[in-house]
Amino acid sequence: MTSSTTPGGLARFNSLEEHAASAALHEVCASSVWGSALLAGRPYATAAGLFAASDAAMAQLTTADLEEAMAGHPPIGRPKPGDPTSSREQRGMAGASDDLKAEMLELNLAYQEKFGHVFLICATGRTGEQMRDAVKERIGNTPEQEGENVRAELGKINRIRLGHLVQEDQA
Repeated sequence: MTSSTTPGGLARFNSLEEHAASAALHEVCASSVWGSALLAGRPYATAAGLFAASDAAMAQLTTADLEEAMAGHPPIGRPKPGDPTSSREQRGMAGASDDLKAEMLELNLAYQEKFGHVFLICATGRTGEQMRDAVKERIGNTPEQEGENVRAELGKINRIRLGHLVQEDQA
C-alpha cells in the first residue's frame, strides 16, 4: 500500500522525522525498547499492522522494560496535572466520591508496596468502582501473575493511544 492510499493519520505518522516519531511513541508508551521496535517497522501500511507491531514488541519486553513503561503512568485517581491523556483515560475516577478516592489511594499504596510499581489498568471506559474492584482482586496475585496482567493492560493502553495517534483528524 502506498502512502497515497494509507489513511491520513497513519501516513502522517509514517512521514514524521525519526525524532518526532520517537517523541510521539514515547507519549504512547515510555518503554524505549517498545518505541524503537515500532520506529524500526515504519512505514506501516495499515493501522492493523501498527497494532500488530505494538503487540509483538510488547510481548518481548523484559521486566526492566515493563518497569520503564509503567514509570510513564500515574496512579489511578491521580492523573498527571496538565496531561489530557491520563485525565481522559481516568475519567471514571473524576466523579468518584471522596470515600472512593480515599479507598483507591489506600489500595494503590498497598499494591505499590507489594509489587513495587503503580497499579496499571486500562482505565478507559471503566468506572471508579470497577477500577477499585480490579485492584482489590489483583492485589492477591503472585508477582508473576501480576507481571502478565501488567503486560496485557499495557498492551490495551498502547493500542488505544496508538489509535489516537493515527486518527485522521489530527493536524
